[in-house]
Amino acid sequence: MSVNSISDVMTAPVRTVAPDTPLREVAQIMRDSDLGDVLVAEGDHLLGIVTDRDIVVRCVAAGADPAEHTAGDACSSEVATVPPQSGIRDAVHTMREGAVRRLPVVDGDRIVGVVTMGDLARVVDGDSALARVSSAAPNR
Repeated sequence: MSVNSISDVMTAPVRTVAPDTPLREVAQIMRDSDLGDVLVAEGDHLLGIVTDRDIVVRCVAAGADPAEHTAGDACSSEVATVPPQSGIRDAVHTMREGAVRRLPVVDGDRIVGVVTMGDLARVVDGDSALARVSSAAPNR
């Protein structure tokens, strides 16, 4: 497979939730879909990203109830993004600069996908440990 841009490696469609979605529901979506993140959006407009770690650190570890707190409460709203036509190096640079592992892919204001560090590792060096771990079946 020839990889020319992020659109060649991104995951689409993505799971999105509204900002008022309870974190318990977000966690269940992550579990059922084998995801570590969901995008927080109103329609196609990206508002933030919430990860499994965000739920733990910003809610559970703080003693909050995930049934009473929402995706909007726990999400990161300052989100680095890339357009679908971005090159692999551009995405790697954006991840490095933002110290993030996931990048929403947006075309203008419209969410079109997500690219992860694992996706990029599989393209850049398919024999790397990260690529092999990222390609492994979920550990349930």
